[in-house]
Amino acid sequence: VWLNGEYHGNGHGSHDEKSPWSLSGPCSVTFSVLSLAMPFHGWLSFFITLYYKDVDITKRLDYSSAIAVLGFSLIVSILRTFDVRVEAARVMVSAPVLALVTTHVLYINFYKLYYDWNMIVCVAMGVAQLFLWARWADVSRHPSNWKLWVVVIALGLAMLLEIYDFPPYGGYLDAHSIWHLATVPLTILWWRFIRDDAEFRTSSLLRKSKTKAK
Repeated sequence: VWLNGEYHGNGHGSHDEKSPWSLSGPCSVTFSVLSLAMPFHGWLSFFITLYYKDVDITKRLDYSSAIAVLGFSLIVSILRTFDVRVEAARVMVSAPVLALVTTHVLYINFYKLYYDWNMIVCVAMGVAQLFLWARWADVSRHPSNWKLWVVVIALGLAMLLEIYDFPPYGGYLDAHSIWHLATVPLTILWWRFIRDDAEFRTSSLLRKSKTKAK
């Protein structure tokens, strides 16, 4: 956080010391609320909004919800990319990820609330699923592939805002607040891709069932 021209640590206020409030806080809160209006990661954004009150419990909720969302989305990306349809195989894929998420949540809640380690785990899981979705988009012939490509590339660039901090521009916009702002249009595009994907898969299944009926 930047205050009175001096740097006081990461904008998350994630270290043991309580971070001073700055004008960049309200911007992050505002953009977080905008993101909350979108279904994608809305509840995570809600926790992040609370987090700026710098209460210990909201930090834990922020970290825990982030890793839970990333864990679920990582499982989905693996199952979709490798077209895992056998139920036993799905369990074998999901179990290690769920174990990792559970262990991490227990660690940060009951052992040490460690921001840097949490960021490493979250970034690793985020980068992994971005690569998986990029591979799927590259080999598939989905009619809305371009939407997925935009989301993957834009999220990869936006992720840098979570890693590298900079002083608030004009005293208002810091890296974390811009991250929340970036998630608003990307959320819309992501859900449009999901809608197109549902329609595409449904039409494909209907064509197959009609072909078998003949």
